[in-house]
Amino acid sequence: MAGASTVRSYLWPVLLTVLGGFLCTQIVPREIIAVNEHILGFPDTDISGHKLRPYLLGVLCMLPAIAAWIYRFSGILDRYMARQFLTSFALCMSALLAVMLLTDLQNNFSDFRDTENPMDVVISYYSILIPAVFVFLLPYVLLLALLYCLGKMSRHQEIVAMIQTGRGVFRIVLPLLFTGVFCSVVCLIFNYHWGPWSEGNKDLIIDVAKDGQADRARSVLYRDSDSRRVWLVGAFPYQFEKTGTLRNVTIREFNSGGHPTKKLEADVAQWSRVDKNWTFTGVQLIDLQASPVPIRIKTGDTVTRTWHETPWQLVKPGLDHTHLGIPDLNSWLRANEGIEWANRSPYLTQWHYRFAQPVICLITILIAAPLGIVFSRRGIGGGVAIALFLCVGMLFSSTFFLTFGEAGHMPPALSAWATNILFAVIALYLFNRRMAGRPIYQSLKKLLPSGE
Repeated sequence: MAGASTVRSYLWPVLLTVLGGFLCTQIVPREIIAVNEHILGFPDTDISGHKLRPYLLGVLCMLPAIAAWIYRFSGILDRYMARQFLTSFALCMSALLAVMLLTDLQNNFSDFRDTENPMDVVISYYSILIPAVFVFLLPYVLLLALLYCLGKMSRHQEIVAMIQTGRGVFRIVLPLLFTGVFCSVVCLIFNYHWGPWSEGNKDLIIDVAKDGQADRARSVLYRDSDSRRVWLVGAFPYQFEKTGTLRNVTIREFNSGGHPTKKLEADVAQWSRVDKNWTFTGVQLIDLQASPVPIRIKTGDTVTRTWHETPWQLVKPGLDHTHLGIPDLNSWLRANEGIEWANRSPYLTQWHYRFAQPVICLITILIAAPLGIVFSRRGIGGGVAIALFLCVGMLFSSTFFLTFGEAGHMPPALSAWATNILFAVIALYLFNRRMAGRPIYQSLKKLLPSGE
């Protein structure tokens, strides 16, 4: 019997290891192909940063197996705590995910219905959306799952029983802190590229399915100080990095004194990878220095120019900073370093936020654990109310500081990490009071006006 029980205890770790290895063989090669295509379309991108993407997906595939092996060699109480929490986590994640997806499906149902293959579009749309949804929901799921799990165990006096075995509060919640670390790692991997990318590309799936085309960016202004040309690109088609085709392009050339000399308008502009030339179709060429008024220069419908600008250089000012992962943010910041007209604050703030946001998962656990553990029935509702209040405050604080950082009123690093620092201090204070056995809800209630 003991031997059979030991074999069964290794079953899940082994199965998850095999499953993780299988997923690596399916996902990692595809990501390598995607990285190579991206580098081909954007040769001045952060190549080393993008080449790290397949390795991160490999780590993501193996994280469940790593967690299963840690669970296998943990103590009995640790495994019991982990099982209770994972049950609550699965319940809360399923509920919130179902509500969010059903709400989103209701909002986009008419768009899905107008496509030729609605089911294929729905599958593609929500497959792309998963990383962004997961990153958004995870802190809230952790909060609700912890409050539910620890509140139930507190009501049943299980926490008191664990303390009577000689364990302190910190040792009891240590498996939960490990869970917070794992969730932070998962969020960090998604935040590296796939979360921001999915948020920026999900709507393009519907546009392509409905109209056959979609635009990655529109009305983008690009200044080239070396050639003294200013580009205004009306639209970057969805696959522009592969075709090199842009639409509704206007280019103004300036002399050394900063005065405009020529203006070129074209319906279509296409860049050739072979000879590095631009071919403009549907052209109007205007001499802006002609006196007394600008005149149109006679030319054919098609004009070719040997200019060094490339499509991926032109699109960078039009990329939304909230939809860029770490490698693309690195590329944008490097390309616009030292350029006075380039507003680097939003991009630099988002770069720091890509690393700061995953830590919120761990801070959420540090906040919820001391508030979820109570030693009387009266304290349960108060702890839940305080935790929810702090969660709302964390959401507001994050938006507040990010807005100030992107506007340039705060240092980017501070604005990205300010929420983490503030609520980490609050979490450590609450944790310290719980470990010392001091009341939390009643102490905070004394700080409020009595109303007398």
